[in-house]
Amino acid sequence: MTFHPPTNSLPKIVIGEREESRLTALATSALLVGRAEYVARVLLSEIERADLMPDAELPETVVRMNARVDFEIDDGERREAELVFPGDANIDAGKISVLTPIGAALIGLSPGQTMSLKGMDGRPHKLRVISVRPPQPGA
Repeated sequence: MTFHPPTNSLPKIVIGEREESRLTALATSALLVGRAEYVARVLLSEIERADLMPDAELPETVVRMNARVDFEIDDGERREAELVFPGDANIDAGKISVLTPIGAALIGLSPGQTMSLKGMDGRPHKLRVISVRPPQPGA
């Protein structure tokens, strides 16, 4: 089953080594319990194609867990959110789970990059990262 457009149209993404382990475990667990299966597969696909690097070398401008991200959806609707693990998600507080279509699309992106995604309603959308603020110490 194909989850993304052809590989050559996907933006280059980077993920820290420790985060890669945690995200792989999360997505694999979600698949095993039958929770958010489609998004878990998309997340695993993103992790698989990502360039891994030591966490200490990950640029501050890369979207990672607990980073604050300004982004646009479909060339207009601008949003700000913190990317979090599912247990910390709270849309009213601007905390988006990595196990949502938007969250899985954001991981590893940098400002200016664009990613296609399929929304929960099955419709295609285009997401563009505007800016990234790294996680606060201790997050």
